[in-house]
Amino acid sequence: MTTMKAILVAADGSNQADRALKHALELIASGLASELHILNVQPNLSSRVASFISREQIEAYHREEGEKALSSAVAIAKQASVPAKTHIGVGRQGEIVADFAKKLGAGLVVLGTRGHTGLAGVLLGSVAQDVIAHSSVPVTLVK
Repeated sequence: MTTMKAILVAADGSNQADRALKHALELIASGLASELHILNVQPNLSSRVASFISREQIEAYHREEGEKALSSAVAIAKQASVPAKTHIGVGRQGEIVADFAKKLGAGLVVLGTRGHTGLAGVLLGSVAQDVIAHSSVPVTLVK
């Protein structure tokens, strides 16, 4: 088995994201990677909102919301005694996850999915599809 530098887990505080993190922890325990990175991606605020709020307030809001979304993942990694580096990005999920994977040298992206298929998946859009479309490394989806 080839060892990679890092695994990047996309986390949003959901049960699906926590399951994805647990899967990544199993991969790290098996020796697949030496680093764990956990990323939360916050959506951009609309230009209407941004015109009334200072940049510092927007950054503080994204940081606060990102930290909330990362809290369960951080607790799970800590309980498993695996050091995790956390990151908060802002923008379109697929692009941000792919950019972070490249920047961090991650050899794998792991994320949870709600498993929408068919018409529901098309109408609702899919973060998983967006990540897969933009990623240059393998993506593991955990349901």
